[in-house]
Amino acid sequence: MGKLKKIRVHIADDHKVLIDGIRAVLKTDDEIKVVGCSLNGEEVLEWHQSKESDVLVLDINMPVLDGIRVLQSLKKFKVKPNVVILSSYDDIRLVKEVLKLGAKGFLAKKCAAEQIVEAIKTVSKGEQYFSEFIQSKLLSSFDGGSGNESKDVNSGAFFSSLTDREKDILKLISNEFSTKEIANSLAISVNTVETHRKNLIRKLKVKNVVGLALYAHKNLLT
Repeated sequence: MGKLKKIRVHIADDHKVLIDGIRAVLKTDDEIKVVGCSLNGEEVLEWHQSKESDVLVLDINMPVLDGIRVLQSLKKFKVKPNVVILSSYDDIRLVKEVLKLGAKGFLAKKCAAEQIVEAIKTVSKGEQYFSEFIQSKLLSSFDGGSGNESKDVNSGAFFSSLTDREKDILKLISNEFSTKEIANSLAISVNTVETHRKNLIRKLKVKNVVGLALYAHKNLLT
C-alpha cells in the first residue's frame, strides 16, 4: 500500500511566535506537513517561485508586502496554492475582497486550533472554508445588500430534487453546524457529509456553503 501523500502547508505571518504555534498544532496531524514559513509577503512570493505548497496560511497585515498584494501576485503564478486567510481583522468587506482575489478560506486568529486543521484539509481539496462567525457575517451582508450576491439562490425550484438526508444536512448547514457536528448529529462519517455537501452545491446551483445556507434561509428551511 502506497504512502499517504501529506498536505504541504506554507505559513506566512510576521509573528514568529504565531508561526511556531501553528506549526506545533499541525505537527500533531499525520496528514499535514509544514514545508515553509515566511515573515513577510515578499518572502512568500520568493518561496513560491521555486517551491510549491498545497495550502498557504496567510496573514493580511504583513510588512514589505501585505496579504492582499500577495494574493494579487499569486494569481499570475502558473501553479498556486489554495489560500486560507488567518487574520485578526474580520471586516466583511475585507473577507469579500480576499475571496474575489482567490482565497479559499478565512479564519480569525483567535479561532480554535482544530479549525485551522479542518480549514487546511478542506481548502486543499479546492473547497471553501469559513469560521462560523465569518459565515454569519457573510449571510447578514447578503440579506442586507442589494441582492446581487444572492442571484444564484433559487426560489425553491430545485428543492424537490433533494433527498431527505440532503434536506437534513442543508438545515444543519444553515444553522452553522460544522462538518464534524453534522456527522455526529446524523451518525454518519465526515466524508459522507462532504459528499452530500458537494451534491447540494451542484443541485441547488450555488457556489459554496454560504450559498447553501442562504438558500435555506431564503426558502424558510430553518
